Amino acid sequence: MTTSDQVAERTEIDARLVRALHELKSLLVQGESLDAYAVQRRLFAIVHRRALVGATSGRLIGMTRGLLGGFHPTTVRWQDLKEARLSVGIFGASLTIVFFASPDLAIGGTTGSMTFTGLRKAEAEEVYRLCQAQDQAWREKRRVRELEELRAKSGGIHLGSQGSPLASTSSLVGEQEDPVARLQRAKTMLEKGLISDSEYEALKARIVNAL
Repeated sequence: MTTSDQVAERTEIDARLVRALHELKSLLVQGESLDAYAVQRRLFAIVHRRALVGATSGRLIGMTRGLLGGFHPTTVRWQDLKEARLSVGIFGASLTIVFFASPDLAIGGTTGSMTFTGLRKAEAEEVYRLCQAQDQAWREKRRVRELEELRAKSGGIHLGSQGSPLASTSSLVGEQEDPVARLQRAKTMLEKGLISDSEYEALKARIVNAL
């Protein structure tokens, strides 16, 4: 292939990428910005048009495009992100996103996942870093939300000092509930990391003393 042919091919590829990014940006709502994106390498898209994944200020958007035009977006809100995994190979990188499939509740429910293979390495790493940052930012928020949901389900016992986050957001079970069930719920909260060892011991002592 001559140099002029290579330039022409590169120009065509760049034009297709510009169109794909335009389609991605058309999905953004007011005030939302595209912070990073990763494009699938041509080597991994022999029988289909290349996929594109973008990290915005509010969510992750994955886009697959049909051979005859159009595109099919899949979105995951940052608050529903459970885990992001990156695998970097010789020819490209794979990004796997695990998310809560039942986002109305922080506890329980099911999870889903989606994987983007053959992404450009540097771009995939940038998207992954943003996923990690969002995961860390929302992890504590989900913990507080889980405590609030447990309180809404059962209500009753408050822990910690008046000014602590645990005192304002957490409780375990009603005072009239069976002590064995209350102890089991406290143990579950400890195993999930929702309360500390000392808080668990304080709860256990209070339940036992109430017998």
